[in-house]
Amino acid sequence: MSDGMLAGRRIMITGAARGLGRQIASAAAAAGAQLVLSDILQDELATTAAALRGEGHAVEDLYIDQADPDSIEQGMARVAADGPLDGLVNNAALATNVGGKTMHEYDQDLWDRVMQVNVRGVWLMTRAAVPLLKGGDRRGKVVNMASDTALWGAPRLMAYVASKGAVISMSRAMARELGSDNICVNVVAPGLTRVEATEYVPQERWDYYAAGRSLAGEQQADDVDGTVLYLLSGWSDFVSGQVIPVNGGFVFN
Repeated sequence: MSDGMLAGRRIMITGAARGLGRQIASAAAAAGAQLVLSDILQDELATTAAALRGEGHAVEDLYIDQADPDSIEQGMARVAADGPLDGLVNNAALATNVGGKTMHEYDQDLWDRVMQVNVRGVWLMTRAAVPLLKGGDRRGKVVNMASDTALWGAPRLMAYVASKGAVISMSRAMARELGSDNICVNVVAPGLTRVEATEYVPQERWDYYAAGRSLAGEQQADDVDGTVLYLLSGWSDFVSGQVIPVNGGFVFN
């Protein structure tokens, strides 16, 4: 189904070293995209990029610390030096070990760190990518990865939930502002997905999701990538400002 749907498109994916980002990168490569992958996890990113190159795909990889505006600026300058982009997937986020405490117990420094990476980082990455996305023959695509936790208000995960709610609201504002630049901005909100970043999640949360889904089964990374590819492709050229939960029917939007 996805073969060739991104052929000739240069797509940047952040947080691509492992987990959901790695799965999206693999699917986009299989769909014909030329990839620019970034992450703070340099060794794991190099391994992911090397594996995709070994399969014959065109892949660039670079270090970007999304909490550091200078790192974003320098990294995106390198991306720009090699040409325009057709799509940006803002997948990088701080998700590991950010939950488990009530709003009264939450550490302020951790709150600030989550907001730096998950909210400010998405804004700065998108802002830096806009000149590379506009002006082409086809629409530029921005896909911001949120979470269905922001749609149902998951407890004991306050900063993460707030950050992903901000991503949803910010994306709608971006869609309004960037439409005149021929850029679509949409959001994918996955449910609890079995990847490295969720290894710390307690079993009761997995059980809660399993009991509440319309579709049986534990969510895997490859349950999400098809929706992302659709939003990066020409098939979604008249879709912007939308939030698509991909969670097996745990939350309806």
